[in-house]
Amino acid sequence: MSNYVEVLKKIGLNFRVERTKKSLSQEKFAEIANVHTNYIGKVERGEQNLTIKKIVILADSLGVPVENIFNLT
Repeated sequence: MSNYVEVLKKIGLNFRVERTKKSLSQEKFAEIANVHTNYIGKVERGEQNLTIKKIVILADSLGVPVENIFNLT
């Protein structure tokens, strides 16, 4: 998987899966991560370019290993 857009979408999907496993709304996740709700929506849709730092912060906010987010299979 080398297409940039596909990678962003898969990372976003991984965030959505992990968030829903925790039974969190996008609003609650955004509150915990100290970001705007719209940002979470863009991340989950693969529309938001993410830095490694932001990926780590969001994964930590969910209490999941960053490896779960980088699972691109």
